[in-house]
Amino acid sequence: MGSVQIVTTILAAAITAVAVWLAVRAVLKMVAVIRLGQPAPERFTDKITRARTMLVETAGHTRMLKWGVVGAAHWFVMVGFVVLSLLVLEAYFEVVTTDGGLPIIGHWTIFGLVTEIIGVLGLVGILVLMAIRLRNRPTRPGGRSRFTGSTMWQGYFVEWIVLLVLIFGFVIRGFKVATDHFEFPVWATPVSHAVGAVLPAWADGVSVAAAIKIIISMTWLIVISLNVTMGVAWHRFLAFPNIFFKREPARPAGSGLGALRPMTSQGKPLDFEEADPEKDQFGVAHVEQFTWKGLLDFSTCTECGRCQSQCPAWNTGKPLSPKLLVLSLRDHAYAKAPYLLAGGGKDLTGEEKATQAQLAHLDVLALAEADKPLIGTAEEGGVIDPDVLWSCTTCGACVEQCPVDIEHVDHIVDMRRYQVLIESSFPSEAGVMLRNLENKGNPWGAPQNTREDWTKGLDFEVPRVGEVDDFEYLFWVGCAGAFEDRAKKTTRAVATLLNEAGVSFAILGEGETCSGDPARRIGNEFVFQMLAQQNVETLNEAFEGREKAKRKIVATCPHCFNTLGNEYGQLGGEFEVVHHTQLLAHLVATGKLTPVQPVDGGVTYHDPCYLGRHNRVFAAPREVLGDAIEGDLTEMPRNSERSFCCGAGGARMWMEEKIGKRINVDRVEEAMATGARTVAVGCPFCSTMLNDGVNGKGAGEQVEVIDVASVLLRSVKPQQPQGGKETTPVGG
Repeated sequence: MGSVQIVTTILAAAITAVAVWLAVRAVLKMVAVIRLGQPAPERFTDKITRARTMLVETAGHTRMLKWGVVGAAHWFVMVGFVVLSLLVLEAYFEVVTTDGGLPIIGHWTIFGLVTEIIGVLGLVGILVLMAIRLRNRPTRPGGRSRFTGSTMWQGYFVEWIVLLVLIFGFVIRGFKVATDHFEFPVWATPVSHAVGAVLPAWADGVSVAAAIKIIISMTWLIVISLNVTMGVAWHRFLAFPNIFFKREPARPAGSGLGALRPMTSQGKPLDFEEADPEKDQFGVAHVEQFTWKGLLDFSTCTECGRCQSQCPAWNTGKPLSPKLLVLSLRDHAYAKAPYLLAGGGKDLTGEEKATQAQLAHLDVLALAEADKPLIGTAEEGGVIDPDVLWSCTTCGACVEQCPVDIEHVDHIVDMRRYQVLIESSFPSEAGVMLRNLENKGNPWGAPQNTREDWTKGLDFEVPRVGEVDDFEYLFWVGCAGAFEDRAKKTTRAVATLLNEAGVSFAILGEGETCSGDPARRIGNEFVFQMLAQQNVETLNEAFEGREKAKRKIVATCPHCFNTLGNEYGQLGGEFEVVHHTQLLAHLVATGKLTPVQPVDGGVTYHDPCYLGRHNRVFAAPREVLGDAIEGDLTEMPRNSERSFCCGAGGARMWMEEKIGKRINVDRVEEAMATGARTVAVGCPFCSTMLNDGVNGKGAGEQVEVIDVASVLLRSVKPQQPQGGKETTPVGG
């Protein structure tokens, strides 16, 4: 060992010791913070499925690859980080001796070939990612980007570290080639040999380059260890457990889609008949009241901004960015952590749990952070502004796009639950809707005895449950389908088509009440459970004696479809629920309905969030339209899982949109740009919002918004009057 090797060995050992010590300290701190969260025992079920899903998502990059080039480049960088860590380990042998290498595998030609290929592809991948970050930098001309609000220096730092580590990997090999210490042939390592051809035969070059590579790698570890909120770096470790512990590992899409996470206290679902606000947690009022998985979510955020780029609120000038919301919660959690770890915190009555002695040594910044309200305006020092909280439509675009399975919607609704149930703090106009749900059983406040008015004038009898001995489907009409004029046309169209196809169905009539979706999404879990339990009891009675496979419900509203099918099981209601477009597609495919006159004029289709993204029903409506229209369906640029929200979800249907551009107008402009004269929808909320948008643009005579069922009915029974264009303004 020469003098150079002595120096490089000491340097490598010293910086590695410091880095490892800091990393261990950082990991212990992160674990301590995450453990502050509430229990979530359901995250430990079905470990085999969880492990399989984690491996598929990470190794296969199934979620990242939704963004083509970015996903592929990131995959090469990820594989490079994992596999080429062996070359960082090898560098510790190379600082000691110029011909050093990994024991056993370090001399295998296949090892040289694989690491060469991965090194080259990793270089290409990181250069692509750097170019993409620069092209989308927030300061570029053209306004907002998905990186707006991200900590840009951290992204640049990580990318440059990766680039330099990869470069010095080839420099080390090049010096070995130049000094005849390289064991791999040219065919297996052509780039390394090419680098070696231009480097001098410097005997100590291998050890010096290896020391620089170690210093670069350990500098990265030191920097991220001193910045535990540096998600752009820590996600490469935290993504694995975050994906493993996702809520529903078997779901083909985002784990936080479909059903909402039940309201819990101390890890157990809350029973309102026994709940006590002084003993049980009602929603989230403080950051430590999120579950430990929530705190892991916040820690894992990569700041990539995919969620932000797809969010309808962010894209229309509202203050909500799912990314910035998560980052605010993350930074608040870690800033407040010293206070919490010292024993601080408020109990459910608002009393401080820690003694003065416990808090005496704390930094004033941690104490100041502890005093911040979780929800509050800038003047109040709040972590999350109320306008941010109430801008969410719960469309799920953020959850769909997140590469590390953060469950944004669950966290937003948990914060809403506390605001509604304990603080009674929510947009005032939504109060009318909640009172109507409690008193009238529907958000419009219509009399219950008018629920069956939509059946008047039909040329066939609509059977009621209890009046017929048997039926195949229970037709869940929904509040919009029963009371809202435009939606009633869809209800009549579906009933007419089912009757035409000879499908045996029945309705609950006045026995039906609101599914509870708007109450639950706004955060009023109490009203949701009241309505849901009533409906579950009614439905169980209607299906008494039937197995689940024969407890079939067809619904025209995706919100009812989602609630009945995904959430009523939490309350003892197990049903097979289909959307009307699924049933109609089946009836057409089996020849029970036959389109005879194609509808012309150009048709585009708007995917409802709760039908498409939340429940993966994309094909059925398009199959129905494909059979019913002349020519091909014209797709909007944002369609299927990337469909843009109409703005009505998350109970936004009953709240005024006062900030930025109206979401429905943005969507209508996209629909009109296709040139289609008909915008087909599969949701009464979407119908209302898009019709209002069309009328607002003054295009009511040129563009028609109607349900898929109405399009099919015009094709199946072209002679039947359809009641004119569905452009009547909504009073609600």
